[in-house]
Amino acid sequence: MASTIAKDAKMAIGRAPESLTLEEGLALAGKFVALEMYSPATTPLKRIEAIGDSAGECARQLNERGLDPGLFEFTRLLWPHT
Repeated sequence: MASTIAKDAKMAIGRAPESLTLEEGLALAGKFVALEMYSPATTPLKRIEAIGDSAGECARQLNERGLDPGLFEFTRLLWPHT
């Protein structure tokens, strides 16, 4: 699966960052992800909604899906800890 995710990072969309395996985390380290922001009015699931090499690329992907990038936080995936 890790080699597949390395070739198509969009396979991580819909998954919680914590659910990535060590190999998947290593393959995606350094990529930006968009996670829906928490607010008192919502309790969003913590799942990846976009993934790319920049926050701008993530915002573009969200726009393409009809989602408001202003409702998301953009963060870079770190190297997984062993």
